[in-house]
Amino acid sequence: MTDTLTPAPTAVLTAPQAAAAAASAAPAVAAASREERARWLEAVADALDAAKAELVPVAVAESHLPEARLTGEVGRTTGQLRLFAAVLRDGGYLEVIIDHARPDATPPQPELRRLLVPTGPVAVYSASNFPFAFSVAGGDTASALAAGCPVVVKAHSGHPELSRRTAAAVSAALAGAGAPDGIFGLIEGTEAGRVLIQEPAITAGAFTGSLTGGRALFDLASGRPAPVPFYAELGSINPVVVTADAVSEDGAALATGLVGSFTLGAGQFCTKPGVVFVPAGAGFEQLVAASMGGATAAPLLNQRIATGFGQGLGALAEHDAVAVVAGARSAADADAPEPLVLATTAAAVVDDPEALLAECFGPVTLLVSYASADELAAALATVEGSLTGTIHAAEGEDVRDLTALLAPRVGRLLFGGWPTGVAVTWSQHHGGPWPATTSVHTSVGATAIRRFLRPLTFQDAPEAALPPELHESNPLGVPRRVDGVLEV
Repeated sequence: MTDTLTPAPTAVLTAPQAAAAAASAAPAVAAASREERARWLEAVADALDAAKAELVPVAVAESHLPEARLTGEVGRTTGQLRLFAAVLRDGGYLEVIIDHARPDATPPQPELRRLLVPTGPVAVYSASNFPFAFSVAGGDTASALAAGCPVVVKAHSGHPELSRRTAAAVSAALAGAGAPDGIFGLIEGTEAGRVLIQEPAITAGAFTGSLTGGRALFDLASGRPAPVPFYAELGSINPVVVTADAVSEDGAALATGLVGSFTLGAGQFCTKPGVVFVPAGAGFEQLVAASMGGATAAPLLNQRIATGFGQGLGALAEHDAVAVVAGARSAADADAPEPLVLATTAAAVVDDPEALLAECFGPVTLLVSYASADELAAALATVEGSLTGTIHAAEGEDVRDLTALLAPRVGRLLFGGWPTGVAVTWSQHHGGPWPATTSVHTSVGATAIRRFLRPLTFQDAPEAALPPELHESNPLGVPRRVDGVLEV
């Protein structure tokens, strides 16, 4: 890897060009062994680690995010790539199932051998708030490449130069590792993104961003002559419930934790705790106000986000049922807004959930006071799907009722802690019911690969026609289920 990454003039393609190149590469990418694909991912990870000193300053300039945060994000990004290399080598993601023939069964049963295979070229739409981890070489790209699918990335307008330089590093690393030409491409522009998801060669889309933008692309994907799945991560208010006993036990620490979580990254995390249900009369609002001393203003990612935050916060703060706990309503008018804490009641939420439970992407949270368990349950019933839900209860407190209320509404349920950290692991689920996402799948963690795979069953096939993972001798040692018995 050279010290300076200068993208080739052809690094940015039109949507039809990129889709055509991906379609040409798809058979070779799908046919590559799992070990080959694992080495491709590791080569990309190594290239990004080597280019970190060049890429991070570009990201700082374009995103306004701090250097330390972005440096860590490069590590998360390369860690994701290496996780999927491990997923490939494990082989369990293939869900191999073999049922031997049973001619004596009624009716007779043929031999059936099943596994998951790549869907084909994938369109990936970069996010603004994670210029590395949810962008050009982020988790969507990593999981699609791991699945055996070529990728076309639509760069985010908030970090165009970073996108081009990252794409140059990815392309060079893949070529150096022997990956087929056309396996990866970059396009730019909103209209190009619309065209891309409608290209016949594209078999799936992955998106992280606004509800409006994601829904528009989802509708295009669904409206094609041959519809394709569109895996979008959209809005989320990430409800938190704090019990009276939890406030009594350690309310000051909870208040400090909340402030740290909702102001992290200037409130521009999709897992920000946007609505916090707190017991009426417990004094939690005052504890939060007292914890706001260390919270400082920070610039938002771009002007579009700043404008959207100002509009959303203005509507919320001016609502008749909303009061200011800490901060100033003028935060809505700033490109670098000061954090703001608002308050309302559970009864008000029940009366007007559309206004009070709207996502406001930036450094603000809404405290919702409840006077009884029934009042809390009624308010939670109005909460739409979110990525996360959190319960803060005292040691030993029975939280089964709260669990039953929150679990149907979220993809990840926390007991203690705060949701703004998303570990990249085998068991992670970063998704949730609509409008948090458009699917039941995760965009973070090992099972994100499942989005870009489809089942294929071979019936009475000669072994020569089968992929090695379905051979009787299991030459690659993959986990599998044979005649109903799990073998590992």
